[in-house]
Amino acid sequence: MALKPLKILFVASEAVPFAKTGGLADVAGALPRELARLGHDVRLVIPRYGGINSEAHRPGEWARLEVRTASGVIPASIEEGFLPGSRVPVLMVRHDAFFDRPGLYQEGGQDYPDNLERFAFFCRAVMELVTLLKRKADWRPDILHAHDWQTALTVLYPRSLYAGHPDLADCRTLFTVHNLGYQGLFPGSDYRKTGLGPEFFTPGTLEFYGKVSLLKGGLLFADLLNTVSPTYSREIQTPEFGCGLEGVLTLRRDRLGGVVNGIDTDVWNPASDPHLPHHYSASDLTGKKACKTALQRELKLPGRRVPVLAIVSRLTIQKGLDLIAEILPELMALDLQIALLGTGDPQYEARFRALQEQYPQKVGLRIGFDEGLAHRMEAGADLFLMPSRYEPCGLNQQYSLRYGTVPVVRRTGGLADTVVPYSPLTIREGRATGFMFHEPTAEALLATVLLALRVFKDKTEWASLMQAGMNTDVSWTKSARSYGELYREVLAAER
Repeated sequence: MALKPLKILFVASEAVPFAKTGGLADVAGALPRELARLGHDVRLVIPRYGGINSEAHRPGEWARLEVRTASGVIPASIEEGFLPGSRVPVLMVRHDAFFDRPGLYQEGGQDYPDNLERFAFFCRAVMELVTLLKRKADWRPDILHAHDWQTALTVLYPRSLYAGHPDLADCRTLFTVHNLGYQGLFPGSDYRKTGLGPEFFTPGTLEFYGKVSLLKGGLLFADLLNTVSPTYSREIQTPEFGCGLEGVLTLRRDRLGGVVNGIDTDVWNPASDPHLPHHYSASDLTGKKACKTALQRELKLPGRRVPVLAIVSRLTIQKGLDLIAEILPELMALDLQIALLGTGDPQYEARFRALQEQYPQKVGLRIGFDEGLAHRMEAGADLFLMPSRYEPCGLNQQYSLRYGTVPVVRRTGGLADTVVPYSPLTIREGRATGFMFHEPTAEALLATVLLALRVFKDKTEWASLMQAGMNTDVSWTKSARSYGELYREVLAAER
């Protein structure tokens, strides 16, 4: 017997193609669409940022709200649009004083000082919107799915300011953590802006060493919690990855799980990618060789038949760029080429610029970000280096699998969950899709790169790695089914 479709209110602070700073936007733009394809009734709520192109996305005013806040009643309008390629409604909360700004959360590298007030308002608006949806559309969510600190109060308000509200009483909550490092920390003196009573500012609630932690509130009050990979959900229960919240997460470990993000396999498809000069597939890899030659030409590298190692990344310690920088002398002594695209810490930008000047025949460099080049590097490279110190999920290793570019990753978070490491057994069984190392050291990374380069010379084994990667299901459909099962668990969970 088919399961009854669920009504899901998906609440996020950003979503592709409307607004993006990171992976959360990719999830919020893709997962609701896939859930709808599986038959669920989904509506997405995001802030109406000034940077959203109204001509391209054509949201229209759907309703007006009076939102009660700690500083008084604030008016908001609700604009409605749709996720491209779907009939999933996107409801945008508009209050220009809060959201019509150059950035989403910060400007010039500095957080907006009123972020607590901005997102407390947004969360209160979501509460009022639930009532409005019931009244105007006879629609009431079974699940409220909130994401990261910006929306954490939407799982707390139904148990506090809106406790007993008939339109929220039966709504269950799932809270997804995309990166525990971003916690929504604010001075304790700003707590009153949440509108909550003093009973919620204690060590057992939102108080975190004298500060307000919105993320902690989401972790404590949601019916169920999840992260964007099973391994990351276990890692964050340890002091190394817990960011001071490992105790809270361990306390709620029976309500904590992980679902790996998918990727948009229509956008990331080597058989039809408009960014590529040549197309190819798992059954015909001829175009990949041509993409390699074209990439070498684009980056002004000699068109030699040597392995090309790609790096597309923020140039930060979190992404393991310090490890790559440390092994550069050894790599430059080998017959290979490096293609690097990214921006980040000035010290690493300078280091790679100096390397490119010293080895122009071996290093192709672009400081900045170029979406088209990112696609061409995934297609044209032989290996992809991703030695992250931590990685909640990671997308580039999944792009690499899709494009037949063998990833070299550290065993952490989603990297551990999406790459099958090379070994005599996994290669014999045709399961190996990449190379993996454990310790976050330059020695471990170098040893793994050298292993990969040795295997690269074995055409049979390398072809097996490429085929296994390209045949891996990295689609959002797989992830959406897992979320559907998780929603059922939310509804069955005791409060």
